[in-house]
Amino acid sequence: MTADNSGTRIVSTIVPAMNEEGNIDEFCRQFDEMRKTASFTAELVFVDDGSTDQTLDKIRENADKYDFIRFASHQRNRGLTEALQTGFATATGDIYVFYPADLQYRPDDIPRLVQPIFEGADLSTGWKQGNYTKRFVSTVYNWLSRKIFSLDVHDLNAVKAFRKEIVKHIFLRRDWHRYLVVLATAEGFRVDEVKVQLYPREWGTTKFSIWRIPVGVLDMIAVKFQITFLKKPLLFFGVFGSIIIFLGFLVGLWALYVKYVLAETQLPLLYLVILLIGIGLGLFIMGFISEGQSAVKEEVSDLRRKMLTLIDEIRDSRQG
Repeated sequence: MTADNSGTRIVSTIVPAMNEEGNIDEFCRQFDEMRKTASFTAELVFVDDGSTDQTLDKIRENADKYDFIRFASHQRNRGLTEALQTGFATATGDIYVFYPADLQYRPDDIPRLVQPIFEGADLSTGWKQGNYTKRFVSTVYNWLSRKIFSLDVHDLNAVKAFRKEIVKHIFLRRDWHRYLVVLATAEGFRVDEVKVQLYPREWGTTKFSIWRIPVGVLDMIAVKFQITFLKKPLLFFGVFGSIIIFLGFLVGLWALYVKYVLAETQLPLLYLVILLIGIGLGLFIMGFISEGQSAVKEEVSDLRRKMLTLIDEIRDSRQG
């Protein structure tokens, strides 16, 4: 695990920020108070995600004031997932903490969030406490997630702390930061949960929109498909293809019975046989194609892990 010169563990708190100029100063002040009593070296990594206000200027001012701040910026808004990935590339610690910049979560909860990782967990996810405006949507979303993914956590969409190693083993598509816990669990990482207080936003406006609900549901289905069915795509498509071909075979037998026993010709039955067998064969072909794609994906993932490991080794050697 990365440590500073005194041997203390380094925890990198990654904070994506878009149009949060009114929260940056206070966030840095509270973070500074937290790090003074923390048992680890705390690093603060801001990622300005294409802000149109003075957020980046505020970050630069605080980086000049505090020596524990690192930052990066995007020329345009790329979304939270890409902002996190930029933060991963900028951070130097081996434990990452994801925090929003809006101060609805306070930096003084970071040590409690990180503690389960020091005790052996790979990921520690927050469980929001208190009243908040999106409570109903959040409750339904998390209930569905627990049922679909068979997870024993209450909240997927809160602050998180996790080992750097997790980032090397999962691939985050756009907006898939919400499913970091799901993807980590699917890779066998141990997940713990910590209650964290959620406070009302005091400055700025929420980035939540009603369109996130259908997007979130579709992403949920995509993630489920990714971590289950696409592990063995030929098995998934082959089973359905076999069932449909078998149904086509049964319909074909019935069509022969109708023609040669009942002396009737039923063209719709013939068309149905052709349709069913065609769909079944098509599913088999999709299974074979998906098998090839899965093999390529696994090779790319393995190459990505090796490259990230090599980058870490080069960075550590330069720091040493």
